[in-house]
Amino acid sequence: MYHLTALVTLLAVAVYTFSGIMARNARRATGVKAPATVGHPDFERAFRAQMNTLEWMPIFLPSLWLFALYISDAAAAGIGVVWIIDRLLYILGYAKAAEKRGPGFLIQALAAMVLLVGALGAVVMRLAG
Repeated sequence: MYHLTALVTLLAVAVYTFSGIMARNARRATGVKAPATVGHPDFERAFRAQMNTLEWMPIFLPSLWLFALYISDAAAAGIGVVWIIDRLLYILGYAKAAEKRGPGFLIQALAAMVLLVGALGAVVMRLAG
């Protein structure tokens, strides 16, 4: 069973939900009416943090699960926790200032790439072997 990867998946969805709540709260605080996606820098940063998180989910989640299936549930979950922590740092940093999003973004991108490359390598090795 892949209980650890399942837990990390649910935590990643919770992080995405949190980013949506932050964007909603920023929309309310700044008076930006739906469906507008621009209008106040505070809202725009929160909205972009949410959208960037959404953009990374299709990279992160399949890579996480394939890594767990082909390599290790515990290793996938550990790398997934790194992704989650740094995604949170990205979201919170971006909410304060665009310049503060960099460190969280870089580390979460590296974690996702480790999962992607690891899973790809494992699948290719199984096909070749």
